[in-house]
Amino acid sequence: LPLTFGRPIEFVVSWQHKACIMAAIVVISEDGQEVTVEKEVVCLCKMIKTMLEVSEEQDSISLPNVKGKELLKVMEYCRYHYDADKPDSGISSTDKKAWDEEFVKIDKETLFSLILAANYLDVRGLLDLACQTVANMLKGRTPEEIRSEFNIKNDLSPEEEAQIKRENAWILQ
Repeated sequence: LPLTFGRPIEFVVSWQHKACIMAAIVVISEDGQEVTVEKEVVCLCKMIKTMLEVSEEQDSISLPNVKGKELLKVMEYCRYHYDADKPDSGISSTDKKAWDEEFVKIDKETLFSLILAANYLDVRGLLDLACQTVANMLKGRTPEEIRSEFNIKNDLSPEEEAQIKRENAWILQ
């Protein structure tokens, strides 16, 4: 079943490009998940906005590199920020930050898939948020702890590892 995000369709005058005036569009993930979303919301994805500017008459867009689960998360992020970033939203920057922090409290696999989707769709705020979350996971950890946490195989020989530690000893000071 198609999922719908947002309010009933309203026709409003928009400051955005005319391809992004309030109307609905169906976005289809690589695994066939259909999400109906307002064009103004989906235009927060710069890649989709560009597609709509090139061909304004589209009523659906297929995304071959985004799975349904990640598409739903991206659209949730875009819907929230579309509403919250309006000057008259009444949502403070503190509330937005708290929402963002809660939004990325997800398992690592989903987080990494979300980074790929945000990068592909060119949603800069979401990409920055998700990457910062990963950076925070790495902060203060040793290479061994990072390898263990993210299941990364150490492909360095003991000699190569010792040489790298010697060459970069200043980092650990």
